[in-house]
Amino acid sequence: MPKKPKYDNDSIRLLKDEERVREKPAVIFGSDGLDGCEHAVFEIVSNSVDEAREGYGDRIIVTRFEDCSVEVQDFGRGLPVDFNTKENRYNWELLFCELYAGSKYDNNSASNYEFSLGTNGLGLCATQYASEYMEAEVHAGGYKYNLSFKKGKPDGEMIKEPYSKKDTGTRIKWKPDLDVFTDINVSDEYFKDMLKHQSVVNAGVRFIYKNQTGKTFETTEFYYENGIEDYLKEMVGDNTLTGIQSWRQETECRDREDLDTYKLKTNIVLTFSNKIQFKEYYHNSSFLANGGSPDKAVRNAFVSQIDAYLKEKGKYQKNEGKITFQDIDDCLVLIISSFSTVTSYENQTKKAINNKGIQDAMTAFIKNQLMVYFIENPADADKIANQVLINMRSRVRAEKTRIGIKDSLTSNVNNLTNRIQKFVDCRSKDPEKRELFIVEGDSALGACKQSRDSEFQAVMPLRGKILNCLKCDYDKIFKSDVITDLLKVIGCGVEIKSKPKSGKDMVSFNLELLKWNKIIICTDADVDGFQIRTLVLAMIYRLMPTLINEGKVYIAESPLYEINSGDEVWFAYTEKEKADIEEGLKGKKYTIQRSKGLGENDADMMSLTTMNPLTRRLIKIDPTYAEETSKTFDMLLGDDLQGRKDHIAEYGHLYIDMTDVS
Repeated sequence: MPKKPKYDNDSIRLLKDEERVREKPAVIFGSDGLDGCEHAVFEIVSNSVDEAREGYGDRIIVTRFEDCSVEVQDFGRGLPVDFNTKENRYNWELLFCELYAGSKYDNNSASNYEFSLGTNGLGLCATQYASEYMEAEVHAGGYKYNLSFKKGKPDGEMIKEPYSKKDTGTRIKWKPDLDVFTDINVSDEYFKDMLKHQSVVNAGVRFIYKNQTGKTFETTEFYYENGIEDYLKEMVGDNTLTGIQSWRQETECRDREDLDTYKLKTNIVLTFSNKIQFKEYYHNSSFLANGGSPDKAVRNAFVSQIDAYLKEKGKYQKNEGKITFQDIDDCLVLIISSFSTVTSYENQTKKAINNKGIQDAMTAFIKNQLMVYFIENPADADKIANQVLINMRSRVRAEKTRIGIKDSLTSNVNNLTNRIQKFVDCRSKDPEKRELFIVEGDSALGACKQSRDSEFQAVMPLRGKILNCLKCDYDKIFKSDVITDLLKVIGCGVEIKSKPKSGKDMVSFNLELLKWNKIIICTDADVDGFQIRTLVLAMIYRLMPTLINEGKVYIAESPLYEINSGDEVWFAYTEKEKADIEEGLKGKKYTIQRSKGLGENDADMMSLTTMNPLTRRLIKIDPTYAEETSKTFDMLLGDDLQGRKDHIAEYGHLYIDMTDVS
């Protein structure tokens, strides 16, 4: 056995200077991967944002280069990089080379920045430490300062020279180091998304993004004159149930009785919609992806106040339970942008805040504003209350359905053959080999059963046309024995949307329980067969869309024509194939007959054309065109009657079978 390393007093090591970040980047940036590299970009941008919000500069330019380097330029006061008499060192050394050095520790006294993204004095230095190189140019006090760093260390002394122009500001260019991060290729989408978020909560500041990669350079500008109000209007459009509300508050709060008070500014815009739902929280301009205190305040205040209104107006039915925030969330459109002079971020990534004082102050403010809003706008209040009750009742029905079907659809059934009518199983138990053929009726069952490979091919017959699952509610769907039997055979459960319209709540579904490598829909090549195929696809699309996304669903192509010449047989699956075969048989005698239904084919033909993996043709249902497929399903099988009529009027002639027209 190899000798274990010695562990003694000399085993303790102190990381110094740039090592503290370069060897442990995840401590500062949250990750040593692309997420961490993205956060380093945000740290530099946030310093420029703090300047602009204090009124110094109205433009911030961010440039992305081909080699993954980044440049951020602002037109603020310029970083103070000259000599610091208090610390007896140059400020450039403190800001770029010392963690926990900064000017934003005493924001509550508003000495330099009242509301700032930066609070820890870590971002600039940590990003410099984690860079392959960094260059800084500062215009301030009539001077131009140039600084250069490599691998976290200064690359020469600061260069200071007189500067006669009047502009001030800071330009920082750096390249994240692949020795620190596993990936430094920050995407175009990240830059655009991050800068758009910043423009939303910094009204009047222009964020200019230059993407200097590829053959053509692209410039995008983000600007919202009225901040979150303009953004909400852009997002919701005309899909509002009520008018847009804008609430503002400036107050003081404290996180504990024995701690100092601090300032809090809260800006809220909201509306209600039965078509669009989203919530976004920002604090000191940082997008709070994980929410924290504002999200807790919203949940508490909205549930409390709307529940009180429902009770006051007697809108609950007998034996109904209390609403939950999910019922409100399904119709709420809300943006909160708050600022405080004291902020407790969850960590350096600033994706959530956890100030108790902010949570309590926001909760009280929102409850009061809702109470006044309901009194002054009774029609809106009634619309909101009714929509929340609709959402609640829909959720309760979905939950009851979920509970009712969970055991029957996801339990391990040892002998499906004895439990599912006419289902013919295969011998293999390996889900990577097993194939399930969903066939049209008993006659097709017989033909497929005779021609299949019983080692790995199973057959499930459908008894008539199944329900159109896009037009039926869950209760009706799961009362259908045909559908529930098929779901039991497939084995992985269903994806019930217990949150209406969200599509994110996967209930009772487990892909690991899927018993099949391929699910193959096998129907006749005629109008009835196409309709049954479409109904089965619609069922899978609504109840188990993940099977399509995972490439588990196929269609078995049935030949249209059987062509015989002597002892040879050809099968044509399209009119073009038929014409090509005929062309090749010129001068020979041959016969053509329209292919029979599956139940009329002999076993050899069925094996050759449908069952044998070496000779059959399968069409894989491709999820690439999911959005287009969704629209087509909804138009052909959903509730859009006029859309269906228009489609038939425009394209119906293309599908008319003219073979019997004399």
